[in-house]
Amino acid sequence: MNHPLNPIDAQAAASEASLNTPAFSPLYQQIKGLILQSLQAGEWKPGEAIPSEIELAVRYRVSQGTVRKAIDELASDHLLIRKQGKGTFVATHAEQHVQYRFLKLVPDQGDQNTEGPAQRHIVDCKRLRATAEIARALALRSGDTVLQVRRVLSFSNVPTILEDLWLPGAPFRGLTAERLSAYHGPMYALFETEFGVRMVRADEKIRAVLPDKTQRELLQLPAHTPLLSVERVAYTYKNTPMELRRGFYRTDTHHYRNALN
Repeated sequence: MNHPLNPIDAQAAASEASLNTPAFSPLYQQIKGLILQSLQAGEWKPGEAIPSEIELAVRYRVSQGTVRKAIDELASDHLLIRKQGKGTFVATHAEQHVQYRFLKLVPDQGDQNTEGPAQRHIVDCKRLRATAEIARALALRSGDTVLQVRRVLSFSNVPTILEDLWLPGAPFRGLTAERLSAYHGPMYALFETEFGVRMVRADEKIRAVLPDKTQRELLQLPAHTPLLSVERVAYTYKNTPMELRRGFYRTDTHHYRNALN
């Protein structure tokens, strides 16, 4: 049973639970930390409604305005979604507008909605020992088990994106090429629903590269065709890295688009 916290208790708990949050942080930031703690613990699942602002205000013994400000920030961070007349829900990668949050290659004509979903082909899925580079990116030790996935995404039957992914072995135990092929939703939605891992943010590095022989063959490219290389580390709660992904994008009919706020 959850017992209400007074503001002093809330401050102490939030200082423990939130990331690098100083003791003198504003009260709404402390409440944000407590809500994040509940999200991480799975108290409210992706797609589920969280308690109302009034209920949370009673729970934490703070004003409704303080709760609202905390929820506003979590919504800006894409962790919560407000739905007019329905309440506030935990964001899920199964929702269409969230599906494209991390896929920023769009067609030169139209957008993802008009182009339709990509056709996906799993080239390989295997377990191996992490190299020093992979281990460093995923905060593992060299030699720890990782899952390596290679897949090709095609649009209108034209191979357009080649992706190599590395995932820590323990959280994704049981993930196979067959499960990836059989799942028709976004990969991050699969991670979320079947493995309890929700990607909440990512860091990316982008550069132009020339593909090697294997990459050219998988993307059916002529020699000396440049690709856009996007290297991403995706994180779950508490800034825990859960995926290293290297994508190689054709840009003859698509372009990389990012909205900056």
